[in-house]
Amino acid sequence: RSGPGEMLAALAVAWSLLAAAFLAALLLLRRSPAPRPGRAGLVISGLFQDLIRYGKTKRGCGQLPGWLRLLQVPKRWFTHFYVVSVLWNGFLLICLFRAEFLGKSLPSWIQDMHHALGRDSQSKDTGNEHFSALLVLLLLWLHSCRRLAECLWTSVFSSGVIHIVQYCFGLGYYIAVGSTVLCQVPTNVRNGKKLSVQICWYHIIGVMMYIWASLHQHRCFAILANLRKSRSGKVVSLSHSVPFGDWFESVSCPHYFAELLIYVSMAITLGIHNVTWWCVVMYVLFNQALAAVLCHEFYQKNFSSYPKHRKAFIPLVF
Repeated sequence: RSGPGEMLAALAVAWSLLAAAFLAALLLLRRSPAPRPGRAGLVISGLFQDLIRYGKTKRGCGQLPGWLRLLQVPKRWFTHFYVVSVLWNGFLLICLFRAEFLGKSLPSWIQDMHHALGRDSQSKDTGNEHFSALLVLLLLWLHSCRRLAECLWTSVFSSGVIHIVQYCFGLGYYIAVGSTVLCQVPTNVRNGKKLSVQICWYHIIGVMMYIWASLHQHRCFAILANLRKSRSGKVVSLSHSVPFGDWFESVSCPHYFAELLIYVSMAITLGIHNVTWWCVVMYVLFNQALAAVLCHEFYQKNFSSYPKHRKAFIPLVF
């Protein structure tokens, strides 16, 4: 069988390939190649645009055949992503908590997964991996709970749609990302330290950064929602407007930038050195950058007075 760590490296490679795919899509979009002459070229170009766009950014990207339009689902189904994440990552969190503090065994299928990844072959204590993973799973679960609450009670969804492939990918993503956290700890290592001893400087920095980014992300979602509400909180419009306030003064999509910072905070919480999670961060970087560029172009195209100093994604940079 594969040696210790080889399968874990394969997990990092898988996330890197996902990151590379979104980087390639971003580069293709920035290059804006003209569709090849003929029906096949137009269909391929239309499929590409359909798979990378969603919601308001699908407008004006060309008409697709009727059978392809049947593959669209409402953007409000984003809510399902967070329902799955709350349930799945909550389950993983409980499993790891029971193993860490109650001396219970992880489910056999989780142990089999660790065995395949070479995580059960370590013979010595590797530090605070269990507690760090437990903390990151908790942060991921809290993030999903907040986003679910925002989808249900804060955000105001229009009639925008997403492709069924994007929808299925989103469902699988939150299962994969939680499982990736759990795969970072060996099953047979218990360091026996008290909780207070296990708390390290990178845990404190990571959690503080997580809270800071989460607060700003929530404010940005509230700003977007309030564009469609009256002062009394009643929804009065489903049209798009230019947002102002908080990080919107610097970038068009500060909620995407905050999402990146949240995942960076988790990388710090895991101890900074975790290569696999940094590959996850790279995926989030290019995924959110692609969405931000599309959104930025939408604002520039539809609002002639849109602030020219705003970047798309990262303040002062991109």
